[in-house]
Amino acid sequence: MKQQSSRPRIVKIFSENNDFQYAETLRRKREKRLRQREFFVEGVRPINQALHYQWPVRAFLYSRDKPLSDWAKNILNSSQAEVHYELPWHLHAKLSNKSEPSELIALVTMPDDDVSRIPVKEDMLVVVFDRPSSPGNLGTIIRSCDALGVDGMIITGHSVDLYDPETISATTGSFFALPVVRLPSQKELVSWIESLKRQLEHVHVVGSDEKGDCELTQHDFTSATFLIVGNETWGMSAAYRELCDTVVSIPMAGGSASSLNVACATSILLYEISRQRRL
Repeated sequence: MKQQSSRPRIVKIFSENNDFQYAETLRRKREKRLRQREFFVEGVRPINQALHYQWPVRAFLYSRDKPLSDWAKNILNSSQAEVHYELPWHLHAKLSNKSEPSELIALVTMPDDDVSRIPVKEDMLVVVFDRPSSPGNLGTIIRSCDALGVDGMIITGHSVDLYDPETISATTGSFFALPVVRLPSQKELVSWIESLKRQLEHVHVVGSDEKGDCELTQHDFTSATFLIVGNETWGMSAAYRELCDTVVSIPMAGGSASSLNVACATSILLYEISRQRRL
């Protein structure tokens, strides 16, 4: 990343002015985030990961009333942000979404929703989550994808906001390590899968459902795989089921449990894929 020729501009905030309201609304409002293509990040690990993976930070916010740690000072001293906002502590605490406010808050630019961000290779693994409705589930699945060797994730349909602070918090930093792309529906995904089938020797689209064609251990996941994960309430749509080459299930041995939380189920599926690929 190129170094800026000048230091970030320092802006002092004394009241709940337009700059304060802008950051506060980014934290609360999905529509504002989408319109401005910018989102709100706080916490040591998320900010460290955003910087490590070179996400563009437009601004940092911090309190001028309390001494900053060496961590915060080092980040601000090497910052390539456009602007640094200095706030009194009571406003910084009000802006924070945490019971113990983070020293730094970052306003980060969203990347484009382009599948070219996901690397293409013979054994690529992509998770497709259709219409996720819970920030916690979405964030947990992103974390599992990062831990278990997934190359990218695609979200389709009307869903919870990928850039909601709750989603980002649930990933514990993995958010910035995994390419996640939003698409309007499965229709936009189909054209990419078809193009990959022309490029790669084998591409399998595998769905997950309690009524699968086979148990997950019976399917070979070692070639390029798109793993389809359905909505928490309705499961896989008919359109996605039709797109699948195979639907796998997780064997259930419990007396009363007939299904698993989507984040738990996805983690189990990804572990089996990882296990097979390590053999």
